[in-house]
Amino acid sequence: MAVLMISFLLLMVLGCPIAFCLLCSGTLYFMVNDMALFMVVQRLTEGANTFTLLAVPGFILAGNLMNSGEVTDRIFDFCGKLVGHVTGGLGHANILASVVFAGMSGAAIADAGGLGAIELKAMRDAGYDDDFSLAVTGASSLVGPIIPPSVPAVVYGTVASVSIGRLFMAGAVPGAIMAVAMCVMVYIISKKKGYRKEEWCGFPALFQSFKRAFLSLLTVVVILGGILKGIFTPTEAAIIATFYAIFLGFFYRTLNLKKLAAALKEASETTCTVMMIVCGATIFCYILSFERFPQMVANFFLTYVDNKYLALLVINIFLVFVGMFMDSSPSIIILTPVFLPVVTAFGVDPVHFGIIMILNLMIGLLTPPVGMVLYVLSKVSSVPFERICKATVPFIIMFYILLQFITYIPQISLALPNWMYGA
Repeated sequence: MAVLMISFLLLMVLGCPIAFCLLCSGTLYFMVNDMALFMVVQRLTEGANTFTLLAVPGFILAGNLMNSGEVTDRIFDFCGKLVGHVTGGLGHANILASVVFAGMSGAAIADAGGLGAIELKAMRDAGYDDDFSLAVTGASSLVGPIIPPSVPAVVYGTVASVSIGRLFMAGAVPGAIMAVAMCVMVYIISKKKGYRKEEWCGFPALFQSFKRAFLSLLTVVVILGGILKGIFTPTEAAIIATFYAIFLGFFYRTLNLKKLAAALKEASETTCTVMMIVCGATIFCYILSFERFPQMVANFFLTYVDNKYLALLVINIFLVFVGMFMDSSPSIIILTPVFLPVVTAFGVDPVHFGIIMILNLMIGLLTPPVGMVLYVLSKVSSVPFERICKATVPFIIMFYILLQFITYIPQISLALPNWMYGA
């Protein structure tokens, strides 16, 4: 275990990609213990050979196609006309558009990199300063993996053997609360900075914008309606979302073969990165199980921590720290088998814990030093990374406060799935 952990941390410090950190440290463990190396290959293939993980490339590709086909432009235009006349209007539109886009891609990076570029340009043109625009865009992108569908929920559901449908529904209310809290924050900051309101466009213009965006907005109804009605599984929903995104792109005449090829290439690269991380994390997870590490952690908690509230606090602090340095997929795969036995021993519902874990790790995407969303925003805006970090601090504090409510009031997450699927 010492060899595994030291080599993993050393490779991370040296800047090695996280997938290779996991794979190399795992392989070194097998070599030091004179274990057959063909087992590394077996574990690699086992990590990817899961039907539910097919949803990951599906939702990633759907999000890329929505951006390439300019479908997101229509969504943002409608959201802007709907709430633009409120103080901080385009900030609210930014959040609302991210909530809608969350129902299509389920990935924070897709939101920040695609829709985020559109939102930033619109807010800059309207006179909002870069710091505020970037902070709102980064914070709103975190809603994607919480509101269904959600790529991290698919990964967690696969590892924890939990219903992905229940996980999707468990994220709906927390995601809505996050969106409302962000809107309140945007209103307060906009009032303080004196940002002007957009003029009310009137119902005829709003209706025209709605008509223009109607088929795009229908994507959410198709995906979630089909899952909830049992017409198709979450994995099949990802594929349907992809084909629907292609249909919209060609129907609007904004998607051509060149853009389609570029979206496929980008989705392939992202999927390969994610799946390499998943495979590497599977090896890492196997070693932890082989060394009975989850049982050791569970015994430690049950011996020294005498109530679930303290246990959840300790786990939250640990997940917050991990989220600052590691991507969500390997963190979920490695840490779910470690902490799930602990929380279930204290009576915490696995679905509720899934939302806690995902929210912790998503906040990490916005938290230095690694925060991937911060790097994406820096790339699309040409604003220094350090400046974006400073701008997002108020939203990060707000998210950590919301995390405590979601952690200690389980019905926020469980009421909807229990109502829809039965307790």
